[in-house]
Amino acid sequence: MSSTSSVSGSNPIVSVASSNSAGAAGGSVIDVSELVSELVSATQAPQESLISNQTQAVTAEISAVGTLQSALSTFQSSLSALDTPSAFGSETASSTDPTAFTAAAASDATLGSYSVAVTQLAQAEQLVSEPFAGGSSATVGTGTLQLSLGGTSFSVTIDDSDNTVAGIAGAINSATGNPGIEASVVTGTDGAHLVLTSSLTGASNTIQIAETDGGSGLSALTYGTGNTGNYTQESAAQDAEFSVAGVSYTSASNTVTDALSGVTLSLAGTTSAPATLTVSTNTSSIETNIQAFVSAYNTLQQSLASLGSYDSTTATAAPMMGNPLLLGIQSELQSALYSIVDTGSSSYNSLASVGITTNSDGTLSLNQTTLAAALSSDFSAVSQLFSGASGVATSLNTQITSDLGSGGPISSTSQTLVQQEDALTQQSDQLQQQMNALSASLTQQYSALNTLLSSLQTTSSYLTQAFASLPQVQGTQSA
Repeated sequence: MSSTSSVSGSNPIVSVASSNSAGAAGGSVIDVSELVSELVSATQAPQESLISNQTQAVTAEISAVGTLQSALSTFQSSLSALDTPSAFGSETASSTDPTAFTAAAASDATLGSYSVAVTQLAQAEQLVSEPFAGGSSATVGTGTLQLSLGGTSFSVTIDDSDNTVAGIAGAINSATGNPGIEASVVTGTDGAHLVLTSSLTGASNTIQIAETDGGSGLSALTYGTGNTGNYTQESAAQDAEFSVAGVSYTSASNTVTDALSGVTLSLAGTTSAPATLTVSTNTSSIETNIQAFVSAYNTLQQSLASLGSYDSTTATAAPMMGNPLLLGIQSELQSALYSIVDTGSSSYNSLASVGITTNSDGTLSLNQTTLAAALSSDFSAVSQLFSGASGVATSLNTQITSDLGSGGPISSTSQTLVQQEDALTQQSDQLQQQMNALSASLTQQYSALNTLLSSLQTTSSYLTQAFASLPQVQGTQSA
């Protein structure tokens, strides 16, 4: 009777088949694929874990540097309202009688108060023709009219297609070269009237109308010096007349830009008594810009603090905690914020002196009352504090421009980190190649071993069967 035996260890990868098993016929003794996979994994896992952790750290730092760059750029945009003297050249103009005039001041307007008296507004000429019985469709005649407004003339040819009052009005409005004569038809109980209105004010912008074809078909529509019977002048062309600080001035327009340097006057009515025009510094807009600067810096500070923070509860460090780039930029910002600036004033030469102080978390606070008092007391010093050659906003803008520049520390750090990330990717690729080679080598070695073991198992099985078939030796039993 044949016997069955098996040899097995704790690892199922290697097994010895019985003499009646498939192994006896040359079957596999070792699970080569699983064995090689486990050996390769054991070799690869520690190195792969190290590369993965390093890659995650570098990727997080690249993202953090991008956040830093964005935060600085956003903050820098708030400096444009404070970093040049022209930013503090915001002027405002006001009128004590806005029914007579309003005013707007440019940054170069001279501060001061001025008496303004308006005696006459500029207006445009308007002519109303004699009535035409039959209404707007009444036939007037044909021919050629030459109309002029001020020094500009144009011609209108009227034929049978547009020889009515309405047709002539339409022809005038659509005529090429019309400088601003608007024609309309007003119909009353006495008939239709052609109304011509100038779009240009001023005494020189009068309307003249002549018939130039030698005929008389349109003579009822002519108008000019010595020929005013065909129209009623509803409104005369006239200039505005006013005075600023007692100096008389005339203007063809009610919008006047050259009577007072840097100030635009918009005349709206006449004055019974002079009104006062005041040109002053627009401190409210400056206060708004400074408040925006404080808010923008606080947003930046919160971003910087987050990038360099440490959470003791989770024992987790932010990507840039202790990073020299972050620490250097924070130091530069604080140096500019806390600097003493040569403003020409010993009272207003620092941010603290105009009401901007630092909180315990590094953010800023603004005392509006202190700032308003500083602007009122010494506007020039406050302007120099921010926009002077060594002013706070000027220094910050210069420094951030350098930090964000192509050769600056942020760019250099980003390039270094990207190179590190690329190197880690190469390491990962190389490791994979090495593991592929190791897998191939081990597979070859263990496949050969497997073949050998299979051969030995076959031989063992044969010998077992051979020994079992030998005749048994019977011993002589003694009596």
